[in-house]
Amino acid sequence: MEKTVFEKIIANELPATKVFENERLIAIKDIAPAAPVHILIITKKRIPSIQKMETDDLPLLQEVAKVAQNLAKENGVEECYRLLTNCGTDAGQTIFHLHFHLIGGRPLGPMA
Repeated sequence: MEKTVFEKIIANELPATKVFENERLIAIKDIAPAAPVHILIITKKRIPSIQKMETDDLPLLQEVAKVAQNLAKENGVEECYRLLTNCGTDAGQTIFHLHFHLIGGRPLGPMA
């Protein structure tokens, strides 16, 4: 199976601006930001989407939430940000490797 772009970033085969990394997660600045703060929090384990998570993977969600809280605070958006993941093509998912968008730094308005 071909590596996803995120697996290539995790393996240091592609460049990225890393803002956090541990054994299970990596966070990078989005290359096409939707707001002044746009960070991707990515699982190192290849999981195609949130829907494909197994029971053993669920603690990752707690860890993602904590990393998001810390990154939001570090980037001055702890009072107003969006944390989201897309599941499936119709929801806008383009990379089938579980990741979350931390977006903030400007008024975001309602979701469509």
